[in-house]
Amino acid sequence: MTEAEILALPYRPCVGIMLVNRGGRVFAGQRLDNPAPAWQMPQGGIDPGEAPREAALRELGEETGVPASAVELVAETPGWLTYDLPPELVPRIWKGRFRGQKQRWFLMRFLGDDRLIDIRTPTPEFREWAWIEPGELPERIVPFKREIYRQVLEAFARHLG
Repeated sequence: MTEAEILALPYRPCVGIMLVNRGGRVFAGQRLDNPAPAWQMPQGGIDPGEAPREAALRELGEETGVPASAVELVAETPGWLTYDLPPELVPRIWKGRFRGQKQRWFLMRFLGDDRLIDIRTPTPEFREWAWIEPGELPERIVPFKREIYRQVLEAFARHLG
């Protein structure tokens, strides 16, 4: 695809979840579909007719096994944050229909214990998971998502320290 064709594509509507435990660490999972160390927080698309908050709770359950009853919503980004895929990935991901994602992020406090987390879901996304320090997130994420992770950290900074 040419640069002009890519720039003409829309962003895929999506949600992201920063799940924080009682110790202030953040859930991150190692992606199953990437052999490189590609960690990320739970995220996923918004279904037609679905509100972003509903999508966030659904995605959290689908990717981590954590039920809505085990989290407390702390904050959400006031608007959408966007990132672009590297040009070589655009034709391969989402059938070339999107240039990247526009995401609404939600900060949720995990109220349960680690036994509630089960990444062996019907459609698993992660091969392993860990609680990591918030400041470590950008360096553990694939490079094209680092800036959006910095923006998420900045948006939720007053709730993390």
